[in-house]
Amino acid sequence: MPTRFLLTLPLWMAFLACAAAAPRSEYKAPRAEYKIVTASKTGTYIQIGRDLAALVAEPAGIGLEVLESKGSAENVQRMRFEPGVKLALVQSDVYQAFLDEAKAGNTDADNIIRPLRLIMPLYDEEIYFIARADSPLNSIHEIKNKVIAVGPLGSGTALTSRTLYQLMFGEALSSANTQYLTNEEALAKLTVDKSIDVAIIVAGQPAKLFSDMKAEARNYIKILRLDDAAPETARAKKTYFPAAIRATSYATWLKSDVPTLTVKAYLVTYDYGLQSTVGNLGRFAESLCTNFDNLQANGHPKWKQVRLELPALGQGWRYYAPMEKRMRACIARRSAVAASAAAQAALPPPRACTEQEVVLGICRR
Repeated sequence: MPTRFLLTLPLWMAFLACAAAAPRSEYKAPRAEYKIVTASKTGTYIQIGRDLAALVAEPAGIGLEVLESKGSAENVQRMRFEPGVKLALVQSDVYQAFLDEAKAGNTDADNIIRPLRLIMPLYDEEIYFIARADSPLNSIHEIKNKVIAVGPLGSGTALTSRTLYQLMFGEALSSANTQYLTNEEALAKLTVDKSIDVAIIVAGQPAKLFSDMKAEARNYIKILRLDDAAPETARAKKTYFPAAIRATSYATWLKSDVPTLTVKAYLVTYDYGLQSTVGNLGRFAESLCTNFDNLQANGHPKWKQVRLELPALGQGWRYYAPMEKRMRACIARRSAVAASAAAQAALPPPRACTEQEVVLGICRR
């Protein structure tokens, strides 16, 4: 046997002995680093994303980077194809539009939407129809044939705007009357050069874009109202739901509540099968459930409108099974604890001891 081998053999044996003796608990899996796509920096989605990062992902041992985007339509694409993006915020009408396109035979839409899954429904996003303060327009159904800013290409706002217009007026919004602008660009075009008549913005209230405005804002813009008596409103309600933009959300410049329409927001992921990803997203789901009260107490005000539940879904919509299982189990535990607390609270107070029972030692005060 070579001398060199005889000299190194004891060293290898010592190394293997140490490795075998090392406690397994010393090994720690690397922290998962994921991304979530939201919307513009002045919208509500990005604040919801930050809440999920700080109050849900962090307690679960997951780093979650919050990314800006043009909105829901782009989010669907990035959720499907961009490396590292594991979560997305998506409007219900955008998700349904992809499903409808896939059902109609569009292979690109089918390739994009088929492997996506829902985590849970979130809240309703208000749809703002903004006009100049001196505009003759007062109601939403009066926007026909007006020049309208509908949000950037690839945004959920753009799809919502076009879908609503088609529903209300039975015809598509013409390209000549359509401008694809960011929220900030739209407000500038509306109030400065006055090249558009209406800006449509989708954002959950209170939205930073509007809450940062000063009292003087009412001198430049106004929010068009939903008129329940208009036949266009009845047609819009087939897909969208009535709500109100509250004056308390924008107390510095809005004097009274404004009736409008809403669209539902969803938290979306992909149908992952890799064991490590399944495990990480399972922990995220558990954390979302257990920290839900913290989200409602310390997150964006919209969290107070979210219900911790997984309702039945329409055709083509599916929950991500590993997260659904963890969520349903956690929701059931929370319900059992709440029911037990309620039952305990309903019990009659204990009967007071009589003096004779105390003397006899059969009842203690």
